[in-house]
Amino acid sequence: MLRRASVSKSSAGVNLWDPGQVRKGFDLSRERMSSLLQVSSKTYERWEKGVATPAEAQKWKLARLSEILALGSLVYTPEGLREFLQTPMPAFDGNCALEMLRRGEFERVLAALAADYEGLGY
Repeated sequence: MLRRASVSKSSAGVNLWDPGQVRKGFDLSRERMSSLLQVSSKTYERWEKGVATPAEAQKWKLARLSEILALGSLVYTPEGLREFLQTPMPAFDGNCALEMLRRGEFERVLAALAADYEGLGY
């Protein structure tokens, strides 16, 4: 059962444009995060260290992931968000949200979170 946040939480204290903060918010390894952004682990590591900056396509993906993290943090506890991301769901054709994100289907994941936020559920 997914755990919902008991009160609305903001992402205060988390820089949603920082790849490392977004990764930690999702509780992902660097390898998993680099897969979501479709870059090598080495490239992703350079971003986290501030040695390099993402290309425009990856900045867009990072922005979408930041948006998903912000909404997911409003809807779920950290444990509940982790479960939401890793549990296969009918709304995602039997896939988990992380797989949908890896495929670039950010809107479907946002729609599911928005439905959960509004109490409609998927």
